[in-house]
Amino acid sequence: MNYKNISFLASNVDVAQTAAATLRARYGHVPAAEADVIVALGGDGFMLSTLHETQDFSAAVYGMNQGTVGFLMNIYSEDDLLARLDAAEPAIVHPLHMTATCGDGSVTEALAINEVSLLRSGPQAAKLRISVDGRERLAELVCDGALVCTPAGSTAYNYSAHGPILPIEADILALTAVAAFRPRRWRGALLPMNALIQFDVLEPEKRPVAAVADSTEVRNVVRVDICSEPSVQHTLLFDPGHGLEERLINEQFS
Repeated sequence: MNYKNISFLASNVDVAQTAAATLRARYGHVPAAEADVIVALGGDGFMLSTLHETQDFSAAVYGMNQGTVGFLMNIYSEDDLLARLDAAEPAIVHPLHMTATCGDGSVTEALAINEVSLLRSGPQAAKLRISVDGRERLAELVCDGALVCTPAGSTAYNYSAHGPILPIEADILALTAVAAFRPRRWRGALLPMNALIQFDVLEPEKRPVAAVADSTEVRNVVRVDICSEPSVQHTLLFDPGHGLEERLINEQFS
């Protein structure tokens, strides 16, 4: 695809801001709403915030690493950007939809590109009941927390919690426990992409739990419902041979 109108967005760190100024002067710049492609300059955290902020725009997002990890980013270079964009390979990502209900009856909805996490927010372990598609599957999970992740997010917190890495085109979600105590060392589950996952917090006043959808945190939740959101689609661009599918496979052998 021939990308003509480019929007350069940068994180607040100096190196990213300097890179954005250089690239804008060299290739031009338009507002994100008018762009054919958005170039995000930063790390993976900035990429996630960029995808959230631009989800209503049709432009694909091409990241260049000016941050720390850069799993979702390409190598930074000021040269041959137009040729790199034309040759880039797309990866389609659908986020998760979280509906978090608190003890006072308030409800918060949010989208998560990586994962939705439930985490204990007090000194005692959390107690969670897990249901899938309306059927109770685990009556009680005693743990530090649990998460549901997309394939794109499977190398992030999920992988640190010893969850599986998922191929980007796999129509499955990973449900992973964080420091499970009972059942002892429960390893979680792989679920269909269209599964409806419900967490009920047991003893919420004694064992408070927070829910986090990417960077959106909700405290004192009593129930969290999670499902894939197919109506929202993000298109990420990667240099040939360094796409998200290859990175997910390579991560398992590194």
